[in-house]
Amino acid sequence: MQDVKQIATRESYGNTLVELGRENDRIVVLDADLAGATRTAYFKEAFPGRHIDCGIAEANMMGIAAGLASTGMIPFVSSFAMFAAGRAFEQVRNSIGYPHLNVKIGATHAGISVGEDGATHQCNEDMALMRMIPGMVVLNPSDAVEAREAVRAAASYEGPVYLRFGRLAVPVINDRPGYQFEIGKGIEFSQGDDITLIATGLMVAKALEAVPLLAESGIHAGVINMHTIKPLDQEMILKAAKRTGKIAVLEEHSVIGGLGGAVTEFLSEHYPVPVKRIGINDVYGQSGPACDLLRLYGLDTLGIYVQVKEFVMGWCPLQ
Repeated sequence: MQDVKQIATRESYGNTLVELGRENDRIVVLDADLAGATRTAYFKEAFPGRHIDCGIAEANMMGIAAGLASTGMIPFVSSFAMFAAGRAFEQVRNSIGYPHLNVKIGATHAGISVGEDGATHQCNEDMALMRMIPGMVVLNPSDAVEAREAVRAAASYEGPVYLRFGRLAVPVINDRPGYQFEIGKGIEFSQGDDITLIATGLMVAKALEAVPLLAESGIHAGVINMHTIKPLDQEMILKAAKRTGKIAVLEEHSVIGGLGGAVTEFLSEHYPVPVKRIGINDVYGQSGPACDLLRLYGLDTLGIYVQVKEFVMGWCPLQ
């Protein structure tokens, strides 16, 4: 997909906030001294009276957002995923989730692709943390087109929403006729005979790239874009499991507790089939260029191909 336009999902987040700000004066944006990085600076420039820089005080920012939501405003609170989901977890849980307030958390710089910022900033645990909060919707868009639609859907939804965005520019794959985003509904790119690849975030494009490589090895793989981690599209997952009998889950997140955890929890109770979780395998990241790190942790196209082929055929490149 080298010739495909590539845009970071955080860019789409920032631009869509400006669109929403023009349409609804109840939209307010809060940031924790990272407006330039999270791209909420676009909103700040357009609507300075509705942007609040809370400083490096993420927990306090969540409390402010809760207060604004209780007055009828629609606050979008932004910081790096490590700080929004990690540092401020208690406040998100108790001040936003518990009273089920209408707060939208725009978490940028998620996953290993944060790159050179290193392990302290590479949040591979956020989807697990957020999906544990009762009533929290968790969205992880795959490209800039989907990010725009996810932000707009979150603004229309009544209740807390966690949105996950990335720093790395990724291929635009959803700029096509018939594309439609709906919270809780996966998008099926193709159906397979041998295995279904259920991917989320930037891993959707990687899954699509791996399909022709797998086909050369005689493996017919289908691809599902699971942009909503919670509520999970159980119906689509069940149909895929019954059709192919094997599932691989691809995520730029720990294999513990994220989309892989959600899929295996559901299938183990309703239709047990072999599942391969492809993600960060219970380790911390390290500092380096984003694409090099994806390759190192087996999350590039070739790494996916090797892991899926081994899973389906019992093949190992070292044999």
